[in-house]
Amino acid sequence: MIVTLTVNPALDRTIALEAPLRPGEVQAALSAREEAGGKGVNVSRVVAAAGVDTVAVLPLSIEDPYRAPLAAAGIATVAVPVARQVRTNLAITDPDGVTTKVNLSGSPLSPVDSAAVVTAVVDASADADWLVLAGSLPDSTAASFYVDVIGAVRDRWGDSAPRIAVDASGPALLEVVTHASVDLIKPNDEELAELLAVPVDGSSPEALVGTVRAVVPDRVAAALVTLGGSGAALVTGAGAWFAAAPRIRVVSTVGAGDSSLAGYLLADLAGADAADRLTSAIRYGAAAASLPGSQVPTPADLGHHDISVRSI
Repeated sequence: MIVTLTVNPALDRTIALEAPLRPGEVQAALSAREEAGGKGVNVSRVVAAAGVDTVAVLPLSIEDPYRAPLAAAGIATVAVPVARQVRTNLAITDPDGVTTKVNLSGSPLSPVDSAAVVTAVVDASADADWLVLAGSLPDSTAASFYVDVIGAVRDRWGDSAPRIAVDASGPALLEVVTHASVDLIKPNDEELAELLAVPVDGSSPEALVGTVRAVVPDRVAAALVTLGGSGAALVTGAGAWFAAAPRIRVVSTVGAGDSSLAGYLLADLAGADAADRLTSAIRYGAAAASLPGSQVPTPADLGHHDISVRSI
């Protein structure tokens, strides 16, 4: 089972344009979608669509409109009652798949609500194989929040604690890498550059892997680095692998990274080796980018692209 935490969920609204975005002008929209979003929720949606058990933990007001699309997503949830409303993210896509995103930061969580979220995650992790901590933190939440969650889970469950994957950025990711010794991080190239405070050359797999070795395996057991249309790299203590992304028609990149992480974890639960875990990550990410809005892929959407993985 995979448990996810989305401490800053979002109502994802996606508008598809019939032509490229022209700032300052009035344009016609082809369609609009509204879905329950937030990185951890997205991971759970993909996992559930693959028929694997998952629970999404998130703070959520009893009267929040987000509850309707969350229920429609059909995933098991632990909704921690809070007073604040879920933020809204807006994505605008054009016929070429170019995506413009406007994300709100999210209202603060009170210390009492934050503590309740930690308790809920600890309880939900009782029988989990993986715990995924994903997404941004609300305003005023300490950058160490994920570190606190990890510590509480490990203190409670000891040797039976789930493996932990983190998909975050900025100070939150830095805190995790510095203090938490997690099993997997999933940055993109920009997030990796910010984390390490060095340029990241995504065009050179060898240079990319050399950069990641600054934290793997000494501080983090493994890193799945997604590079959008260029592919992805997996770096572990045992080796490093790179695979280019297949050529697809990009419809929307919203949630593609979340789907990549879900694909990796699904392959891991199936006992796949490193190369096949990376292949699964790329297949799921490409499938998500081929779908409208923040719609998540199912196994039927993965296609049969020839993905070649090479050891670095």
